[in-house]
Amino acid sequence: MSNEPSTTPVPDSPFRPEPGDRDLAPQFVLPLVVRMERAAPPARTDALETAARAVLTMLADERSTGDGEWAEAVRDWQDARIRKVVRRARGAEWRRAEALPGITVTGKAAEVRVFPPVPLDGWPKDLARLQVSGTDLDDPEPPADADPSGPVLWLNPGLDMSAGKAMAQAGHGAQLAWWDLDDAARAAWRDAGFPLAVRAADPSRWSALTAGGLPVVRDAGFTEIAPGSCTVVADHPALR
Repeated sequence: MSNEPSTTPVPDSPFRPEPGDRDLAPQFVLPLVVRMERAAPPARTDALETAARAVLTMLADERSTGDGEWAEAVRDWQDARIRKVVRRARGAEWRRAEALPGITVTGKAAEVRVFPPVPLDGWPKDLARLQVSGTDLDDPEPPADADPSGPVLWLNPGLDMSAGKAMAQAGHGAQLAWWDLDDAARAAWRDAGFPLAVRAADPSRWSALTAGGLPVVRDAGFTEIAPGSCTVVADHPALR
């Protein structure tokens, strides 16, 4: 079975606010669970970056492509709106989540487990019982400036999003960048371990970023923010 990323064609703009064919298709969701032990929660930026890398790791995994065991679920999910929901777990909850099929991705301290897509109303019980709210995280100190020569997911500085919502949006941005890359750029990114940064954009640059031809996430508006809001610009060197 090939380790090459999937080259399945995908729509250019899956985050349209208006109803369309993608809304009529059966809806699936990509579950992500962040480990949040009470005594040592991860830093916000670390969690966002780890969630984005978890999405990329799922997309590139051989089980998600070709005839892999997760491939049909991934295709069904991409045929609809590519929803992502972030839940939190600690202690025994986290251990039960780890026992389910999926991939755990670690950051500096953050741990995020990503699972194959499931029907919107068909979550495994050990994931369905986990809390969505409460994923409010802080950075103990401002993150360092992003390396301009590497991939950066720029967050809309004018939106106030919970950490869970921002993690999902960072995952969307990483996925749009992945879709727009050619096979060689995908392989290089994957082989390097999916390095990336997630940072709030300078307000003075936001308009130029959204108009610069890079992939832009336009949220469907299911939670927290208005439909059609631009949440993330995916800036990958191979797309400039």
